[in-house]
Amino acid sequence: MKYVLMFVGSTEDQDSFDRLPPEQRAAAYERAGTWFEEQSRAGRLVGGEELQGPGSSTTVRIKNGKAIVTDGPYIEAKEIIGGFAIVEVKDLDEALAMAKAWPAGAVEVRPVVDHSADIEQSQARLADSAKNG
Repeated sequence: MKYVLMFVGSTEDQDSFDRLPPEQRAAAYERAGTWFEEQSRAGRLVGGEELQGPGSSTTVRIKNGKAIVTDGPYIEAKEIIGGFAIVEVKDLDEALAMAKAWPAGAVEVRPVVDHSADIEQSQARLADSAKNG
């Protein structure tokens, strides 16, 4: 099964991290890097990224049929997602074990909805349409 592990912290956590001396920040990144390396070697890691802070976000909303683009997060939140990992594991227990091993705080674990069959059908229709002109 595929899961997304979202690495969650508070705005206070982020502020504290940003104020750490460079060597402590480097050590924290090293611990996270080690976790990613271990999961990758075990064949569980499909992908993942660190995200820039919520101040770097841009939000697109549809209102009255028009797209409205605003700088910043859509909502003010006390918790922020600092990054994510996409993992392929046998079950929720294995995903939770990975989350428990994360060295940097809270992790929200969510199963991924598999739309691969829908995508394959759509691609087949497009290919048929292209063949038949």
